[in-house]
Amino acid sequence: MKLFNLDNSPLMDVNAISRDNNDLIIKGTIMGAMPMTCKLTPAEARGMLKMLTPGLVFFLLTFLFRSSARVPRN
Repeated sequence: MKLFNLDNSPLMDVNAISRDNNDLIIKGTIMGAMPMTCKLTPAEARGMLKMLTPGLVFFLLTFLFRSSARVPRN
C-alpha cells in the first residue's frame, strides 16, 4: 500500500501491518529510502475518533466503493 503527498508523490510505502499485544505495528519505507516502524495504541486510535464528523463517517463507510483518481505508480 502506498500513501501519497498532496502533489501525488509517494510519501510512504507500507510493507506490513501486524499486532503486538494491544498495539498495531506498521512497517514501511518513507520517501523511498528511510525504513520506519511505528505503532498505534488503542488510546491513540480512540483519540482519532474524536476527529470524526458525521459526514466523514459516511465518507469512510463508502470509501472502498469509490473510484480512484489516477495516481502515478513507480
